[in-house]
Amino acid sequence: MGKVVTVSTEVRIKYAQTNLAAQVFERIKHEIFDFQLLPGERFTENEIAARMRVSRTPVREALYRLEREGYLEVMFRSGWRVKPLDFAQLDELYDVRVVLEVAAVRRLCEQSERQGLEELKGIWLVPMSETLDDPDQVSRLDEQFHGTLVAATGNRELARMHHEVTERIRIVRRLDFTQQPRIEATYLEHARILRAVVQRKAEQAQLMLRSHIETSKAEVRKITLHMLYEARERAGRARPARRRSG
Repeated sequence: MGKVVTVSTEVRIKYAQTNLAAQVFERIKHEIFDFQLLPGERFTENEIAARMRVSRTPVREALYRLEREGYLEVMFRSGWRVKPLDFAQLDELYDVRVVLEVAAVRRLCEQSERQGLEELKGIWLVPMSETLDDPDQVSRLDEQFHGTLVAATGNRELARMHHEVTERIRIVRRLDFTQQPRIEATYLEHARILRAVVQRKAEQAQLMLRSHIETSKAEVRKITLHMLYEARERAGRARPARRRSG
């Protein structure tokens, strides 16, 4: 007979708290991404715990995880704040992204071994009838496409730097896939870039990649500003009117 493995109450409680913290993390992150929690907005652990009907322990764990990922800031003696959007910094990060990816494409077109390209062809070189239209799925595949192009060079430091930039722009970059025309454009542009890389047409691939990223950056900025405006309008209408004195 096999041994009967018992799980202590302490372990079960720890597991439940970890699982709950992960759920709280996803909910808060979703609220940040959808501008239900606005950039610059302040709140406390108690407010989140009360609203989500959980204890402060999983809330605190989730908030510190969001801070590590760059979405929140701890405010000394005054709770937490959603990190404000810095468009100048985002522009600089997109510029760094262009430099890294253009260099990667040049190297890919020159080297003999290029792992990962076959997988990308199976995702992006498909008829339009077989493309996906779910924004979250396309956003993940988009990150995978660009990340794979960089990783395929075999340069681990290049891939590490690119991953860091990707993490820091994700909060706005994913908005590019909230509109169907942008999803369709992404499929077409990725296919053209990939074909140029496969055919080792370095200059053509670099030009198309640069244009693809610059267009995405412009669209993301426009969508972000529009969503922020709408979110602030909703918040203003929801706020109770102040009584006039006198």
